[in-house]
Amino acid sequence: MADAALFEFLHTEMVAELWAHHSDPGPGFSTCVRPWPLTWAESGGATAVAQCGSRHCCEGQKMSLCVLEGMGFRVGQALGERLPQETLAFREELDVLKFLCKDLWVAVFQKQMDSLRTNHQGTYVLQDNSFPLLIRMASGLQYLEEAPKFLAFTCGLLRGALSTLGIKSLVTASVASLPTCKFQVVIQKT
Repeated sequence: MADAALFEFLHTEMVAELWAHHSDPGPGFSTCVRPWPLTWAESGGATAVAQCGSRHCCEGQKMSLCVLEGMGFRVGQALGERLPQETLAFREELDVLKFLCKDLWVAVFQKQMDSLRTNHQGTYVLQDNSFPLLIRMASGLQYLEEAPKFLAFTCGLLRGALSTLGIKSLVTASVASLPTCKFQVVIQKT
């Protein structure tokens, strides 16, 4: 129980710190020069997008989303290496996504994902009806536009874990009503 509270406070402080130092200058791209490969994150309404492979980041708050997603990616990679040691080799993509919904989600948020849906063509929708990082914001619709900055880390976390398990993906998150959150995972075929 204490671990969940510590993680929530740490995540909130990471978001607050990044937002305090980056004001949003408006549209436009610049190249990030960092010692690690950052990914691109874009916010539109209540949607956060994380995409692998690009070294272009926006400045300001969009750069903050980029940094949060990159942190989540590295944490997801580490969790992806440690958690499945007790499990057998995954046979299909669906088995990997089930692992994320059950084992990974329990390890991070002390609860399972509420729903997993697929179109059987490489797109999966993971739904959490009471996403822990959004519960405290669920008191009003005015916080809906603040949701993307609380989703970027988790998008990276999912993408990092999938990457470690051999699946290249694009992860997006959306919020229609707080604290429900949907993560869409699109598997990138090589």
